[in-house]
Amino acid sequence: MISKNDINDVMGMELCSTDGDKIGGIGQVFLDDQTGEPEWVTVKTGLFGSNESFVPIRDASVENGAVVVPWDKATIKDAPNVDPDGGHLDESEEARLYDYYGLDYSTSQSDSGLPTGFAGTESGTTGNTSAYDEGRDTSGPNTDEAMTRSEEQLRVGTEKQEVGRARLRKYVETEQEQVSVPVTKEKVRLETEPITGANRDAALGGPDISEEEHEVTLTEERPVVTKEAVPVERVRLTKETETEQENVSTDLRKERIDADVPDGR
Repeated sequence: MISKNDINDVMGMELCSTDGDKIGGIGQVFLDDQTGEPEWVTVKTGLFGSNESFVPIRDASVENGAVVVPWDKATIKDAPNVDPDGGHLDESEEARLYDYYGLDYSTSQSDSGLPTGFAGTESGTTGNTSAYDEGRDTSGPNTDEAMTRSEEQLRVGTEKQEVGRARLRKYVETEQEQVSVPVTKEKVRLETEPITGANRDAALGGPDISEEEHEVTLTEERPVVTKEAVPVERVRLTKETETEQENVSTDLRKERIDADVPDGR
């Protein structure tokens, strides 16, 4: 359902039937005098939009950027001819339109409509006769008969955004290391030799019978471990830039122009 909050969006939209047939561009929106809610829209039909027909929008909806109504193009094109530039629908005109579209009509004050932007008047009286031009032919009354077709075009750029941070952190871990170290040990060996001429003097140099004691000191090497902190390498973080192709997609709107031309012309 279309409310008064949707009026600015509805102005200039395409009017379509429920079967997807494009009827024409919305020219004016007429409001209920009492509630201020949109009740009628006008749409240009006929050859080059020469005719402007009234369409009730109580059951209309906005779908895919277009206003959809439950009537086909032929029905709307043959609607009773009411001058939309009068600025107001009186009871007889509105009753005739309601009857044509098969809708119930009441004669309460809220049944008359004004174009968007006009103050309400009592039902059956004449409203402001100045036509409301917002949303009508954008070519204007003082230009030629051509209309401008616009479309959205894609403009692609880039922006930088932070996606993460990298940091260096140093920590200590301990591991076992084994090294083989050669060590020297002294051992005692008992040697005996017979008395010869070479050692006789040394053998007879002491008393004949006595008690003696000789002592030999033994030594051995033992592994000694020392540790030293030595710098082995330097580590740093650097940034490099690489470029890759990424596909982006978006919806673009394009205006299309339809012409109603008599058969054979």
